[in-house]
Amino acid sequence: MQKLENYITGNWITGDGDGQILFNAVTGEPVAVATTKGIDFKSVVEYGRTVGGQHLRRLTFHQRGNMLKALAIYLRLHLAQYYEISYKTGATKADSWVDIEGGIGNLFANASLRRKFPDDVICIDGESHNLGKNNTFMGTHILVPKEGVAVHINAFNFPVWGMLEKIAVNLLAGVPAIVKPATVTSYLTEAVVKDIIASGILPEGSLQLLCGSAGDILDYVSSQDVVTFTGSATTGLLLKKTPAIVENNVLFNMEADSLNCIVLGRNVTPAMPEWDIFIKEIRREMTLKAGQRCTGVRRIFVPEEKVEDVIKSLTAALSQTVIGNPLNEKVRMGSLAGESQRSEVRGQIQKLLASSQVVYGSPDFVEAVDADAVRGAFLSPVLLMNNTPHSSAEPHTIEAFGPVSTIMPYNDINDAIALSKLGKGSLVSTIVTADDKEARQYVIGAASHHGRILVLNRDSAKESTGHGSPLPLLVHGGPGRAGGGEEMGGVRGVKHYMQRTALQGSPTTITAITNIYQQYAAGKTTDKHPFKKFFEELEIGEQLITGKRTITADDIDRFADLSGDHFYAHIKATNFEGTMFEQQVAHGYFIMSIAAGLFVDSYEKNPVLLNYGIDELRFTKPVYPGAEIHIRFTCKEKLPNDKRIVGNPEDFRRGDDIEKGIVKWLVEMIDETAEITGIATILTMVARKQKM
Repeated sequence: MQKLENYITGNWITGDGDGQILFNAVTGEPVAVATTKGIDFKSVVEYGRTVGGQHLRRLTFHQRGNMLKALAIYLRLHLAQYYEISYKTGATKADSWVDIEGGIGNLFANASLRRKFPDDVICIDGESHNLGKNNTFMGTHILVPKEGVAVHINAFNFPVWGMLEKIAVNLLAGVPAIVKPATVTSYLTEAVVKDIIASGILPEGSLQLLCGSAGDILDYVSSQDVVTFTGSATTGLLLKKTPAIVENNVLFNMEADSLNCIVLGRNVTPAMPEWDIFIKEIRREMTLKAGQRCTGVRRIFVPEEKVEDVIKSLTAALSQTVIGNPLNEKVRMGSLAGESQRSEVRGQIQKLLASSQVVYGSPDFVEAVDADAVRGAFLSPVLLMNNTPHSSAEPHTIEAFGPVSTIMPYNDINDAIALSKLGKGSLVSTIVTADDKEARQYVIGAASHHGRILVLNRDSAKESTGHGSPLPLLVHGGPGRAGGGEEMGGVRGVKHYMQRTALQGSPTTITAITNIYQQYAAGKTTDKHPFKKFFEELEIGEQLITGKRTITADDIDRFADLSGDHFYAHIKATNFEGTMFEQQVAHGYFIMSIAAGLFVDSYEKNPVLLNYGIDELRFTKPVYPGAEIHIRFTCKEKLPNDKRIVGNPEDFRRGDDIEKGIVKWLVEMIDETAEITGIATILTMVARKQKM
């Protein structure tokens, strides 16, 4: 029988002893043996810190992002292999798609976040602040990678997605990972990691894998490490109390299984599209991955007068679900992850039956297509009904981690909000309603107890990813029972693995440290116009002081006629008494246009390909006729611009074959009193030198 290998300290090794036998969830046959016995967990942690961490911290955000992109492309070449193994976990093709391709999609999504960061090993976080009257002292915040490891202890239900969605974030941040998947499905995680290591894309030490027990690894974590846990709240709380975690104030992110709910709006009737959306969403949540999802719908809140109609509709929908061998094309729901999981779910159902009754399905009997329902870990969807949701504790405290949900009645939307909160904190809640006022009332009332709220109606349902789908650009987590943590969330997730440090000093010094020009820092003069320089030739802080232009009333009148902007303040004949202005004032956009005329070198072709946009444009002082304007134009930041991956010839867009980058310029519009009248950041696309 195959013995799973652990990838640690740069080598693939098997643990000592017999280990734990892992079974095919569909047939009950042994698949592999997993063990970490004999591993020196302290050396695993140290190797990640000293080898993986040092390699990753040398790379810039853009280099790390492109590394993730390359890895995602590489893993897609092995999809068939992963699907074949995934079927053994009881997953259907649809289940496996979410796990495998959803996980790889996470790599792509996080790779794209590199554009939100500088091409550097550190970044500025938030706004900078001028702290001195003479503009010689300022403060900002920087982010640097933590000098530890991310220890990921993952759940069994998503052996690929669970790993990739976490490591994508810490790797982009510059922190190595130690992944400990749930043992029962770790054979699929091992297959993916073997390909990752074989690819050679990640620097050595960036990723280590433990297939089996986590042993005493948490005894060796320090303040620079991050621990994430996905699983039951009970286990998570035990891990969180590990002395090393408490004593060293280790960042611990927990995503615990929660009693998520879905609410049917009061005015939704069986004749409305929202009714079908509601039924379809519940059926999907109960049957996808056989209900083994931390975001699964466990509680269903329905207006009391519509309960019977909902039960009828759900019964009809669930009865169409074909259960059995996921390799069979007709099957839409596979098995649970194993016999132990099925036994646990049945036990939880029995506890729920103390105050509820079964209205669809059976915990003890199921028909399985092309499979042995006894040897395989199959379970029927089980729909329960509880008529006393306020006085029954079980539906709000007991989770059956499988295809099990409980319907409960509510009186009005405030009652639905109160019932949602009885779950004591959830990852997600959904409300299906065509009434936007009702949606607002529910969201404001329930948001404090939920990490995410999905509002579904006939408009959003067309493109909605669903109740149970956390997205890489949005936070995934929840308060209270759900663990109190946050994962992913785009840039927010990356910052989770970084140290935020306040930085104070002169603008010139902080510019040198951050490699991003800070206002009032010393500029670098040059004889060559910056627009005549290629991307590689430009230096941060390179500055152009333009000639001057006097603004006249005729200029303002002509711009008003040309633009059609005849706002009263731009008209000479206006009585300015009681206004903010003394006399006719120049349009802010006119001054910005004048700025472009002053700093743009327009006499011949140059490396500037196009104007990419304007950020943070502010008009800070009125400009009246007679004012003399000049521009201080400074190279603020440089960002690489990757060539698009072009699939078909018809997808080709002109310019995609040109090597280029994005340059941000600080534009300061200054009048004859040396005061700034306007400020902006403009972006230009600049060509690189053609490689010979």
